[in-house]
Amino acid sequence: MIAVHTDGPLCVLTINRPEKANSLTGDMLEALCVGVEEARSARAVILTGLGNVFSAGADLDAAKAGLATSPLWERLSGAIARHPGLTIAALNGTVAGGAMGMVLACDLRIAVPGTKVFYPVMKLGFLPQPSDPARLSALVGPSRAKMILMAGQKITTEHALSWGLIDEITAPDALLERATDLTRDVCAATAEHARAIKGLVSQVLP
Repeated sequence: MIAVHTDGPLCVLTINRPEKANSLTGDMLEALCVGVEEARSARAVILTGLGNVFSAGADLDAAKAGLATSPLWERLSGAIARHPGLTIAALNGTVAGGAMGMVLACDLRIAVPGTKVFYPVMKLGFLPQPSDPARLSALVGPSRAKMILMAGQKITTEHALSWGLIDEITAPDALLERATDLTRDVCAATAEHARAIKGLVSQVLP
């Protein structure tokens, strides 16, 4: 249910369970981890989904069986964050719950109109994955992070754009094309050049 498509220096990982709002089972989460880890040599990785929802997070039955607190979520977001190339979340629709981790770990986030973002950990009684609050706060600030994590607010596409949670709104029929277009320069560069520029952007100034 995770499709992996490699085209030279570009790797596209697609969540393919639209009949279940692309909710993730343990096997699917493992496949995403392996897909990102095996794409270390790719200059760019795009994460997207089929249907009208990017991902509703953990499959309900799997969540009740322990997936909601699985270390696989942190493994996935960590692999994305450590990737030396450009990582893009191409949101074909709403992203919720644990699926937020992989989106927050990406370098860029583009979304179709109508996309909503929410992370109902307060309501469900779970803690977010360890790295997610800091990544969320770095993007939107502490107060807005608390709006999502503590007040349980569903953030609209327009608010997500103005907050810096997503970088661009794109028409549904052009989503993957736009995401691919954003990778053209990095895919044409050497891996060393891409890694060096990403490192410069990520460095902490004294």
